[in-house]
Amino acid sequence: MIVRNRTTLAHTVVDSPIGPLAVVADDAAIVAVHFPNTPLRDGEGGPRDDDHPLLRQAAEQLAEYFAGERTAFDVPLAPAGTPFQLAAWTALRSIPYGETVSYGEQARRLGDPNKSRAVGAANGRNPIPIIVPCHRVVGSNGHLTGFGGGVEAKAWLLDHEQRVRLAL
Repeated sequence: MIVRNRTTLAHTVVDSPIGPLAVVADDAAIVAVHFPNTPLRDGEGGPRDDDHPLLRQAAEQLAEYFAGERTAFDVPLAPAGTPFQLAAWTALRSIPYGETVSYGEQARRLGDPNKSRAVGAANGRNPIPIIVPCHRVVGSNGHLTGFGGGVEAKAWLLDHEQRVRLAL
């Protein structure tokens, strides 16, 4: 078993339209989501436990999201990061479903319009993508830029949210 800060980690794998997602939880919250192109290294997410209550909850919510039945997540989260990263990730959760903001706009919302590069770096380290929607941040010209799951996955997620939003 993997222990992190006296907490046991476990993971499950969730099938999705963008590939299998490895979801990692500790005893109290979801701590990571890994894209297919950034799989768990041996032992990194603890043993697989498809019956872990938080992992089941996250898997259900992700399935609902991908089915177009969920626009917000309420599973408990515990990302590890610096105070600035945590603030950036909290700001991500305020971007409405199906909408986008630029890195500059996210920096303005954090109180310093000159920190768009720092925001980009923080978003790039977001350990809980999709649930913490870093895919909703785009370049100032509207172009899709860097994304841990790949630009194709980012495009799919944004298109999916737009389709669902229009159907609501």
